[in-house]
Amino acid sequence: MKPPESSQSPQGNKATVPRWAAIILALFVGLIGIPLAHGGVPWVISMWMPRHGWENGVPGFWNWLGLIPVAIAAALLLWILASAIPQAPARVRLGLTPSLLLTRGPYRLSRNPLYVAELGLWLGWAFFFGSIGVLIGFAVLLSVVCFVLVPREERTLEAVFGQSYLDYKTKVPRWFGGRKK
Repeated sequence: MKPPESSQSPQGNKATVPRWAAIILALFVGLIGIPLAHGGVPWVISMWMPRHGWENGVPGFWNWLGLIPVAIAAALLLWILASAIPQAPARVRLGLTPSLLLTRGPYRLSRNPLYVAELGLWLGWAFFFGSIGVLIGFAVLLSVVCFVLVPREERTLEAVFGQSYLDYKTKVPRWFGGRKK
């Protein structure tokens, strides 16, 4: 049976959902999925390996400093959610191809604030847990983000948004600060 026309977008047969459903999905991913993936996985890895700096199951002074990047990353994730939700259109197309170019909030400062936050979580947890395994996980995630995900996303965004994305790309750095690429 063919889905109703209102659930399809003009760009292929991608299903769309109403704004309220997209917001609920974004809140679920942002408040549950990302913390589980980027908090739970490092915790599990740290349980399998020695925790450097910990004594009697308690983190040492230097380990506690790892919570600084964790807190900054968590705040960045909340800022991303808070700035993206108001930009959601009336209907949101599901899928990996974006239907909206986010340029406000943290996206004014970085083209990839979500990756910055996720990497910040892993780096902070590596120091907090004193775990070489979590630090290796950070390095793997950093490599995948830099050499696979970001280049693929940039090609997709350029194909979907054309000159709008190219203009945005010239104004906003890939990461925070630094040279714009």
